[in-house]
Amino acid sequence: MPPYELAQLNIAAMKDPLESPGMADFVSNLDRINALAESSPGFVWRLQTDQGNATNLRPLGDMTLVNLSVWRDVESLQTFVYKSAHAQIMTRRKEWFERMANAYFVLWWVPYGHRPSFTEAAERLAVLKKNGPTPAAFTFRQPFPPLSERSPLTGTDRY
Repeated sequence: MPPYELAQLNIAAMKDPLESPGMADFVSNLDRINALAESSPGFVWRLQTDQGNATNLRPLGDMTLVNLSVWRDVESLQTFVYKSAHAQIMTRRKEWFERMANAYFVLWWVPYGHRPSFTEAAERLAVLKKNGPTPAAFTFRQPFPPLSERSPLTGTDRY
């Protein structure tokens, strides 16, 4: 087993409440897209309630959805995001979500078996906003390999 897995957080500010007619197509596709993610090669875990619902978790307020998950590697997540039915839903995101002025998506490596909390994920997003892409917090555009595949860092590897 690899020593690291890839964590990701993305946030989305809804244009309308989740229960509104304007969000109906988004909501009607949630179960299908979540099932697709969970059956995708490389999927490990996603943050959700005991009932399997992630949209009920609103740590950033009633109008903001969060998606936090763990994947085997960058390639697995990219394949799901851009080369599956998820991509079709993503092309419609402007219908349902506000344009985000700041970073809303972040990737980082976690030790194998670790399941990040939302607080941890929010801290990584803040690091990305402050410093841009680094080994501590990065994006698909500028990914970094896990620590075990990089030159050793001096001192602590806590970012």
